Amino acid sequence: MKLIRRALGALALACLFAAGLRVRGKGGTPPQHGGWKQLDLPADPT
Repeated sequence: MKLIRRALGALALACLFAAGLRVRGKGGTPPQHGGWKQLDLPADPT
């Protein structure tokens, strides 16, 4: 029983670690297309 509890604890810890890395966005390459475009705004009329 103790072994099963330790295995489940280690698995839960690994899942939390992986979720934290995914939320923070570590690694990967930025998108090469799409995203934001620069807008040409008219001059301020004031």
